[in-house]
Amino acid sequence: MPRAPRHRPKRSWQRRAWWTTPRLLRGLTGLCLAALLVAATVTAAVLGGARDGTDVIGHQAAPQVVHSADLYFALNDMDAQAANLLLFGADPDYTVLRKETLDTYEQRRAQADTDLQRVTEAVAGDQAGQRAVQSVIGELGRYEALVARAQLLEDQAHAPAGRPSAAALAAYQQATDLLRQQLLPAVDEVTKANAAVVERNFTDQRSALAGGWWWILLTGLIALAMLGLLQRLLAVRFRRLVNVPLAATTLLITVGLVTALTLTSRADHHLVVAKSNSFDSVIALSRARAVAYDLNADESRYLTDPSRTAAYEQSFLDKTQSFARVDGATFATYNAALAALADQHRADHAKVGFGGYLGDELRNITFAGEQDAAERVLAAFQQYQRDDRKIRELYAQGKLKEAVTYDTGLTPGQSNADFGVLGAALDDTQAINQRAFEAAVATTDGDLDATTVGLGAAVLAAALALTALGVRPRLREFA
Repeated sequence: MPRAPRHRPKRSWQRRAWWTTPRLLRGLTGLCLAALLVAATVTAAVLGGARDGTDVIGHQAAPQVVHSADLYFALNDMDAQAANLLLFGADPDYTVLRKETLDTYEQRRAQADTDLQRVTEAVAGDQAGQRAVQSVIGELGRYEALVARAQLLEDQAHAPAGRPSAAALAAYQQATDLLRQQLLPAVDEVTKANAAVVERNFTDQRSALAGGWWWILLTGLIALAMLGLLQRLLAVRFRRLVNVPLAATTLLITVGLVTALTLTSRADHHLVVAKSNSFDSVIALSRARAVAYDLNADESRYLTDPSRTAAYEQSFLDKTQSFARVDGATFATYNAALAALADQHRADHAKVGFGGYLGDELRNITFAGEQDAAERVLAAFQQYQRDDRKIRELYAQGKLKEAVTYDTGLTPGQSNADFGVLGAALDDTQAINQRAFEAAVATTDGDLDATTVGLGAAVLAAALALTALGVRPRLREFA
């Protein structure tokens, strides 16, 4: 006898019978709870990553760059003061200046020691950085000993201004060569390494925040969709228009989603302010300051050491170009070329026809007062360059003492006085950016602090509890 055919509609009916209201309710509730947990996990990961990235940039790598750049500056100014001490010789006309120069040298030495200690602590986990710092520690002692020997020999020789003894000059030559060939490159290596860490973390963090924003939105919308389906199921199967606990959960998640997206956008914005708008300028200005003080040292070296005048003049031009690069300019044409470009810039601040650290800063003007401060840097740098040419003119005319006096003088209108104006303008411009950097980092720290974490955890706990509370009475009807 043939087998009776199977009835497929019966199997379909059995499947429908298996998805009873209690099972649908439990399954959809489980999906809601899972979606809430996933959304919370994604949000915590994105915002936690933003907090950690800001910590690396704002509290670790960036301050390390500033400390190493400050060390570079302190070493350069130490050498400038050492050169000035040789210039003064035993001439009684420079007694006051000599004391002030010695005081400045000691201040910079103490500053260098402090910066070196901070840099040493900062590179504790970096082998390459540790090697560079150890090189600085070892060679700095040699440098200070050579400078001390040069000063002692100069004191013993009772040499006239601008004409140090051969022995004192030889000791200073060893010291300045050690500084420029070993100490400064080692410090610069540490600075570049930490700057690379900042750049890498900035790029990675911006990418993570951009993708994280969309992940937070996606998982948040899925959680809201699950809650909507659950609310719909209860309305259809139990004929209840609104489930109050689920409505409260939906409101909580909506507020939490908007808050999370806002915090992510704020973290990204403040990261750009901290890194691109302020930190990049801080570094450019830190390097500009270090180069400026090295320029000042080259000026004194030029007068101190007749055997190296050509080398020091070329070094001065090279560092001048690092500060404010004018393509194609020579030593003779630089001032006129820079003046033409500076006039164009003052007529239209959007036009910055020169490069170098100052050019980088003038292309990155962001904060209130920064433009005016940077303009003061440009004007003071131009004046300092004009002073330099006057020093060389006096030297070429055989007026050595007049050149020394003009180079080291602190009376308004003399070179060191004008250099002080340049240094103050650089400090003011850097301070504006440093304050903006610290404010941006502090804002992100405040946005993503323990209070925010606690509130987020409380919202998640409340959402989970309210979801369970919303379905529990309905499930009890089938108990």
